[in-house]
Amino acid sequence: MATHLTSSGIAERLQHVESSPTLALAAKAKALAKAGKPIVDLTAGEPDFPTPEPVKQAGIQAIQKNQTRYTPVAGVPELRAAIATTLTQQLGVAYQPSQVLVSCGAKHSLYNIFQALCNPGDEVVIFAPYWVSYPPMVYLAGGTPKIISTDEANGFLPEPDALRRALTPKTKIVVLNSPSNPTGAVIDRGRLKAIAAIALERDLILISDEIYDRLVYPPATHVSIVTAEPRVADRTVVVNGVSKTYSMTGWRIGYAAGPQPWIDAMSDIQSHSTSNPTSISQLAALAALTGGQEAVAEMRTAFVQRRDRLVAGLNRLHGLRCAVPGGAFYAWCNVSALGASSETIAARWLDEAHLAVVPGEGFGAPGYMRFSFATSLEHIDQALRRLEKWIGQR
Repeated sequence: MATHLTSSGIAERLQHVESSPTLALAAKAKALAKAGKPIVDLTAGEPDFPTPEPVKQAGIQAIQKNQTRYTPVAGVPELRAAIATTLTQQLGVAYQPSQVLVSCGAKHSLYNIFQALCNPGDEVVIFAPYWVSYPPMVYLAGGTPKIISTDEANGFLPEPDALRRALTPKTKIVVLNSPSNPTGAVIDRGRLKAIAAIALERDLILISDEIYDRLVYPPATHVSIVTAEPRVADRTVVVNGVSKTYSMTGWRIGYAAGPQPWIDAMSDIQSHSTSNPTSISQLAALAALTGGQEAVAEMRTAFVQRRDRLVAGLNRLHGLRCAVPGGAFYAWCNVSALGASSETIAARWLDEAHLAVVPGEGFGAPGYMRFSFATSLEHIDQALRRLEKWIGQR
C-alpha cells in the first residue's frame, strides 16, 4: 500500500526542523544545576524580574471573578482595543481592534503569519544572525528561507543593497527583527526607509518582529518600519507581545497587527489549533498595557548597567570581541579567535567552567556566542571570572 510518510513515520515537512537550540541549552543548564552543579546560566531569553505586581493582581482577580471561560479566538475585545490604541500611539499609524490578533506568545503569532501567507516555494528573506525559530517556521509553512548574512563591521544591520541583490521572482516576504535577537542591533530609520522602498517597488510583504521594542538603550532609539514609511502599513504585519517588556514570558501573550484580511486568515488558523489564548493571561496583559509603566523603566535601567558590565568584561578577555548592543538583553560575542567552533566552545564552557551560553550556529552565525544579561550583576561577574580562568588555563 502506498504511503506518503517517510520510513520512520515522521512527516517529510519536518526534515528541516529541529528543537530550539536555545531552549535545549537552557534545559540542560537547569538540569545540571538541579543535579548540584554550580552552573552560571546566561542562556535565558527572558527577564529575571518578577511580573509587575498590578499585572499579577489582575490575573488573580480574573480567577476570583471566574473569568476562566473560552474567549473569542482573536482575543477579548478590551485587549484587542488596548493593543490597537497602543500601536496607534507608538507607531503613528492607525490600527483598528479588528486588525489585531492575540495569540499564545509572539512565537505563535509568527507561526500563524507564515502559515497564512506562505505558499509552497515562496522565498522568505531572513537576515543572519537570526532568531532560531524563523527558518523552521518558514519550512513548516512550505516556504523557502532565503538567508542574507549581515556584517559585524556594520553592526549586523541589514543592507538594502544586499536585499535587492538577493531578490528573485519567488521572493514574497522579508522578515525584520529590531531590536535583534541575538545581536541586539537596532535598525535605523534610513535603512528602514530604504527597505520599505524596495518592498513597495517589488510588491513584498514585510514582517516586523518588534518584541524587544521597549528594551532599547540610549543613544539607540526604536523605529518601526511602518513609522519610517507609513505607505508600507498595508503590506506589513507588526509582531509584539508582553513577554519581554513586562517580564511575562510564562503568561504566553503575543499579538500581531496588520491588514485585516491577513489577520482574519491567521485567526481562522488559530481557531483550529489553540483557539483563544488563556483568558486569565489576556486580562493580565490588558493591565500591563493600560497600567503604569514604571516597572518597564526600572528594568531597562538595570539592563543598561548589566549590559555595560558584561560587554566591558568580555572585551577585556583574550580572544573575545563584543560590540555594545543597542537593545534587547543579549551580548553577541565573537569567539572565532579561540580556534574552535562556537558549539565546541560552548560545550567545553558548560562542562569545564560550568557556564551556559548559546553558540552561534543555531542563529546562522558560527563563530559567535550569545550571552544573556537578563541575570544579576553577581552572576555576570561570576561568569566573567570563570571565563578569565578558563582562557588563562588553555
